[in-house]
Amino acid sequence: MYYWSTANKLLRVLYPNWHWQVKTKEKKIYLSFDDGPHPDITPWVLQQLKQYDAKATFFCIGKNVAAYPAVYEQILAGGHTTGNHTMHHLNGWRSATAAYFSDILEAGKYIDSKLFRPPYGKLTRFQGRALREAGYELVMWTILSGDFDLKLTPEKCWEMVQENAGKGAIIVFHDSEKAWDRLSYSLPLVLEKFSHMGYTFESLNMDSFK
Repeated sequence: MYYWSTANKLLRVLYPNWHWQVKTKEKKIYLSFDDGPHPDITPWVLQQLKQYDAKATFFCIGKNVAAYPAVYEQILAGGHTTGNHTMHHLNGWRSATAAYFSDILEAGKYIDSKLFRPPYGKLTRFQGRALREAGYELVMWTILSGDFDLKLTPEKCWEMVQENAGKGAIIVFHDSEKAWDRLSYSLPLVLEKFSHMGYTFESLNMDSFK
């Protein structure tokens, strides 16, 4: 499996209106979690965040919100923000634009947010431009933890985050069963280490990128 654990500089240049990092001089980190909510893993994540008074952003799949509305409400009740991750986790490169937008709009019935992250990070330039024209902010990442990679050890997942996180970093984890072994190992370490270094963990919103 090939992917960039840190946002590629060329992609940042090619897609400057897609958000790869938050511009700040303060010691703030922006944790995000994709693919939930999950009935067991998401509540565990929320518990870990609460221990450090940490806020995060959950990019939810619409069908999972429909299946677990009470867990979605727990996210909001905890003071976190949410984003649209499509209804059925569609790959933008492999989806007709009309079908892709229909799926996003369907997810929007359950997720009241104009923050959007494309599943797999795959979105055509045309789709991205159309989403921005429709009022969405496209949120990518500074660091992809790799917790979804079954070939990656939990220790390596933690190492990639630890070595690359810094001011304004947007970090991607996944509140999913596939990611559990690496997520459950690395998230507590991230929260502990960077809290001790004086960082706070903030959620993203529509004003984060102004």
